[in-house]
Amino acid sequence: MAKMAGSASCGVLWAASLAVSMALSFPAAAAEMSVDDVRAVLAAAGEEGQPDLSDRDLSGLDLSGVDFKSGKMQGVNLQGAKLVNANMMGVELQRANLAGADLSGANLDVAILRGANLKGANLRGASAFSAVLAETDLSGADLREARLVCNLNRSNLTGANLTGAIMAADMKNQPMGLMRVSLKKTNLTGADLSGVDMSMGFMEFADFSDANLSGARLHKVEAAGADFTGANLTDSTFTYADIDSARFLRVTGFDSIVGLDTAKNRKAALFD
Repeated sequence: MAKMAGSASCGVLWAASLAVSMALSFPAAAAEMSVDDVRAVLAAAGEEGQPDLSDRDLSGLDLSGVDFKSGKMQGVNLQGAKLVNANMMGVELQRANLAGADLSGANLDVAILRGANLKGANLRGASAFSAVLAETDLSGADLREARLVCNLNRSNLTGANLTGAIMAADMKNQPMGLMRVSLKKTNLTGADLSGVDMSMGFMEFADFSDANLSGARLHKVEAAGADFTGANLTDSTFTYADIDSARFLRVTGFDSIVGLDTAKNRKAALFD
């Protein structure tokens, strides 16, 4: 009986191993539409219509350079898709899955991406001017040289690379009102913001713990309640920033911070 039990056990293990091997042998399910199908939907909408690709599975497709004509794409699956230089201006991408997608050079101006998954996405050189990226997952994303004068409130940017990103207030866009980056309650733990100009931005209660802000410019930012614990603030600038209740604990380069003596509500901030 023991021998039979042992044989049965081996059989179960072998079957499980075979199932795993078979699963690994087949690629993940393909997108439900081809690139030609997507182009056909966009073309059918004409010049005035709004194309609708909501909730479609377009994962892994190469849609580089495609003009999405300010279409509806809520809940679309674009995981791992290639969207290099795509025109996604004004597109509705709420809850979209763009994890690992290549959006380098893409135009996302005034697009709505609230609640989207952009984990590990490549947005290098992309433009998201006046876009809504609130509550998105941008952890580990490549945002180098991206234009991010937009709403990033409550987003997850842990470990993201933002070096060279354009985040300062747009002083040339006065007719629409002063456009500024908004990072309220945003998680930027461990993010690289070295040398980034975030002047006049909103960052109340943002978490910059262990982030690299060396050489960053935070001139006139609204940083009440922000947490800079463990951050690298070497040669950063805080001239006339509001740091009411902000935390500056165990920071690197504290003595090299420029303009901290001019900061508003400094007495209410927490220092070592």
